[in-house]
Amino acid sequence: MKYVGAHVSASGGVENAPLNAHKIGAKAFAFFTKNQRQWVAAPYTEKNIDLFKERCQSFGYSPDQILPHDSYLINLGHPQKEGLEQSRNAFFDEMKRCEQLGLNRFNFHPGSHLNQISIDECLNRIAESINLALDKTSGVTAVIENTAGQGTNLGHTFEQLAQIIDKVEDKSRVGVCIDTAHTLASGYEIRTRDAFDETFSKFDRIVGFHYLKGMHINDSKKELASRVDRHDSIGKGVMNMDMFSFIMNDPRFENMPLILETPDELLWAEEIATLYSLISQ
Repeated sequence: MKYVGAHVSASGGVENAPLNAHKIGAKAFAFFTKNQRQWVAAPYTEKNIDLFKERCQSFGYSPDQILPHDSYLINLGHPQKEGLEQSRNAFFDEMKRCEQLGLNRFNFHPGSHLNQISIDECLNRIAESINLALDKTSGVTAVIENTAGQGTNLGHTFEQLAQIIDKVEDKSRVGVCIDTAHTLASGYEIRTRDAFDETFSKFDRIVGFHYLKGMHINDSKKELASRVDRHDSIGKGVMNMDMFSFIMNDPRFENMPLILETPDELLWAEEIATLYSLISQ
């Protein structure tokens, strides 16, 4: 079963996320566990938590169909002590929020070295940050998102993802989210059948498909190896519809959240329907 949805708003309360997903015909959804541009937010109330769970049950969303996303401020590989501690504390808080909501995965961008420490040192800090968060929480898998490699962002190669995972102590609670736009921008061609197969064979060999816990299904405004993170609506960027068809007809992407992060939310219902229309009968 393919679970396609979008990154919906949780404005007005986290309990509104499943409602907003249902309105666009989504079978999966993502949301920010708190304001993505603020370090601190009020804790969830019992009402927030209970209503979120009730609505998920009512609309048929299980934890396996939900992929919450962390704040853009967090940098788990921050080179400075103060920035690292602030990021780790915010990350722990968001992991705990997922735990309170009964969710089993939490998606995040790994981190950036800011040209102040080496790539290896930064990757080690990211892994250490994950270990600390897993020690303080239970039941939630830390899901590392591949990046476009813009600026000093790490996680743009499969080798970097594997290096982080290698140093995570509890391998049962670490995973990966593959973003299609980031994948192309970071230098992996996925738009032809042969290139798609080669790229995901490489992913399986270096990282392992058993670590894949979700995908972000985005077109891209920027070309192959541009290292620029700019999403576009399905069929309006430099991708072609073949690539989306490959995903929708590949059993390796079953039973996980496939999340649109495309820029025009008014098109999400149409894009979801379009993606399902690509499934071969």
